[in-house]
Amino acid sequence: MRTNFPHIRLRWHRVGSATAVTAALVLAGFGTAVHADATTSSKVTWAATPCATPKKAGELACNSLRVTGGTTAFQKARGITPKAADAATPSGYGPSDLQSAYGLTAAAAANGSGETIAIVDAYNDPNAEADLAKYRSYYGLPACTSASGCFKKVSQTGSTTSLPSSDAGWSEEISLDLDMVSAIAPNAKILLVEAKSATMANLGKSVNEAVTLGAKFVSNSYGGSESSSDTSYDSSYFNHPGVAITVSAGDDGYGAQYPAASKYVTSVGGTALSTSSNTRGWTESVWKTSSTEGTGSGCSAYDAKPSWQTDTGCTKRMISDVSAVADPATGVSVYDSYGVTAGWYTFGGTSASSPIIAAVYALAGTPGSSDYPAQYPYAHTSSLNDVTSGNNGSCSTSYFCTATSGYDGPTGWGTPNGVSAFTG
Repeated sequence: MRTNFPHIRLRWHRVGSATAVTAALVLAGFGTAVHADATTSSKVTWAATPCATPKKAGELACNSLRVTGGTTAFQKARGITPKAADAATPSGYGPSDLQSAYGLTAAAAANGSGETIAIVDAYNDPNAEADLAKYRSYYGLPACTSASGCFKKVSQTGSTTSLPSSDAGWSEEISLDLDMVSAIAPNAKILLVEAKSATMANLGKSVNEAVTLGAKFVSNSYGGSESSSDTSYDSSYFNHPGVAITVSAGDDGYGAQYPAASKYVTSVGGTALSTSSNTRGWTESVWKTSSTEGTGSGCSAYDAKPSWQTDTGCTKRMISDVSAVADPATGVSVYDSYGVTAGWYTFGGTSASSPIIAAVYALAGTPGSSDYPAQYPYAHTSSLNDVTSGNNGSCSTSYFCTATSGYDGPTGWGTPNGVSAFTG
């Protein structure tokens, strides 16, 4: 098992040409980042959620960040003045925003019924169902409860009663994942599978359990450094034809992570998403805060290139395939109550983009039984919003880290424009 301790986020950032922004030291091993979004012209601060720093060697990191202050893109666009961290009201994008941005309003209303989307995370969130109910009720989404059979929470062995120990950091991650699935595919069922720890073995067993329990769409918002064991993990945990498995590309900027590098999954990069006066009404660029914070991407050192990837600069698996919103400054609204003041928070990170894409697959319908759905976007590239600006770091092969017309590492072929790119 790999050992992965990601970057401790204690950084200085500059806003404008001369303003030095103080980086705040936060207890429990994570810090605060500051970002000046071009569309908001205001400072947004955020911190990595506690699960982004694994407790033990061999554990993987979640890929989420929580806004702690400032005025987000959502608030700026609506003239909302309260600070983003007050928790009293939403300060991030909600379902109608995300559905509009990705051309999914009609599909979200009509599709998804009968489909099961699984969320795989580590440890237990004891408030998962109650927090989910708060989110869905606030936004007028149909109720999704265990009593109705819409929501189910199980351990990696499928038990509904013998659950892992509870963890506040992973509970934030779980709330983010559940809310993003709800925002995009409100008619779908949700299966939450909780691994007993954040090791690849336990998270991988949770993926297998999700598939065993009938999920055709499985989101994974975690990752770590690559290792020579990855190809064995591929065959043990991620080789599930007929199942759309999405994985976050990572939040540490340019560089390949696993399991996003698995040739059997859809690797999901991250963007900054803002309203625009263009025909679409929205614009996106590569999410990058600094050289060590932003969406992941890169050429795998170990995983073989899938047949549908045709870029020529990387002889092995290239990350990413597609992308969605991840910049905390243009982040998404989440309701969470375990280990924090109960209320509304804004989150970013590629932990947001992975469940969004899993839910888009669900709106598109059940994959072909022998298909690897990661290949679908490659056959429908014109049905995606091509992201052509921004980068996530420095690299020797430009498209590995820099957006361009067509395919690039940080954003893949682009972001959803309806469901056509996610069908066989």
